Amino acid sequence: MICCDIIRTSIHSSDFGLGSHTYITEGDSTLATFSIAQDLEKRIPMIKKAATMIDDDLVFYASPWSPPAFMKTNNHMLRGGKLKPEFYQTWADYFVKFIEAYEAVGIPVWGVTIQNEPMATQRWESCIYSAEEERDFLKNNLGPTFERAGFGDKNIVVWDHNRDLISHRANTIFEDPEASKYAWGIGFHWYETWTGGEAKYDNLKNINASFPTKNLLFTEGCQEGFDALHYERWSNAERYGSSMINDFNSGAVGWTDWNILLNQNGGPNHAQNFCFAPIHANTETNELIYTPTYYYIGHFSKFIEPNAKRISTTVSRSTLESTSFRNPDGRIVTVVMNKTDTPIAYKLIVGESEIPVTIKAHAMQTLTY
Repeated sequence: MICCDIIRTSIHSSDFGLGSHTYITEGDSTLATFSIAQDLEKRIPMIKKAATMIDDDLVFYASPWSPPAFMKTNNHMLRGGKLKPEFYQTWADYFVKFIEAYEAVGIPVWGVTIQNEPMATQRWESCIYSAEEERDFLKNNLGPTFERAGFGDKNIVVWDHNRDLISHRANTIFEDPEASKYAWGIGFHWYETWTGGEAKYDNLKNINASFPTKNLLFTEGCQEGFDALHYERWSNAERYGSSMINDFNSGAVGWTDWNILLNQNGGPNHAQNFCFAPIHANTETNELIYTPTYYYIGHFSKFIEPNAKRISTTVSRSTLESTSFRNPDGRIVTVVMNKTDTPIAYKLIVGESEIPVTIKAHAMQTLTY
C-alpha cells in the first residue's frame, strides 16, 4: 500500500531553523518544564494549515535530531555524541510528552523515527546510535513506554539514514523478536549518492524480501549545494524522479521530501547547511519560486492516491525509468522519465494492448488508464 499525504517535522530543533532549542529547561530530568510553546508560534499553525488541504488521512510523523545536551555524552546538541544510558528512559518519556502535546492541539501523530541519521556526526544537531544501541532503546524503553502510555498504535520507524548501511541495521533490529515487534518499518535517506556513490536500491529490495512484514519509508531527501543562480537546475528534478521511481520499485510505501519550502537563500539554517527545495520563497519580494523538482514530485502526488498498490513494471530500454500503481478505483498510473538529451519513442504495453508514446528529452510524464 502507498501512503501519499505525509508531513514530517523535527522533535524540537534541527539544522533547518533559527537556532537550537528543546522543549525543557536544560537539566530538567523530570521533564516538568516540558512545553511546545515555541512550536505554537509558527510551526504548528503551518502544519495545521497544510492538513486542511488534505482530503485523506494525514500521515504526520516526527524525528529527533538530538536529545537535550545534558542527556548526551558530549554535553552538546551538536556534533554527535551519544545518549547516556541513564537517560534512556527519560528520553523515551520525552517522546510521549511530544505526542501528548501535539495531539492536545489537534495534530494526530502517526508515528516517530528513533533518531535522524544515527551514524552521522554533524556540525548541527546529531546523535549516534549503534545498531545494538538503537535496538535496545527500542525494545527496553521506547516500545514499552509507548504501550504503557496507550500509544501502542503509534508507528516507530528505525534507522532513518542512508541506503548504504541499511541492511545491517535492519538485520540487527528485525531479527530480535522483542525489538522487532515494536518496529513498523525502516526509514532511509539518499545521501550515499552525494559524493558520487551509486544509489543502493538493491539493499532495499533485499530488506523487502527478508522482512516482508516490515515497511520501507523514504524519510528524507534534500538537494545539497545551494546556489541561488540555479533555482531551475533540471538535474535536481531528475534526482528526485529517479529516486522516487526506484525507491517505489524497491518496495517503499511512502516518500518524504526535506524540505518542501525554503527561503531564497536555501534556509533558514542555523548551521549554514543551505539546500535547494522544490519551492523557494523570496522573502524580499514575497514571491514563490516553483522549481522543476516541484513538478516532478507532482507526477506522483497528483495521480497516485493513498492506498494505491504498486504493480509490476519493466522497461526494455535502459534510457527510460518507470513505475506503475493501481489506484483504489482500479485506474492505473504509470510514471515514465527520460534523462537523455533526445526524445524517445516507445510502446506502452498492457496485457494484449499497446499504444505508441513519445517522451521528450529530459522529461517526466504520467499516463493514467
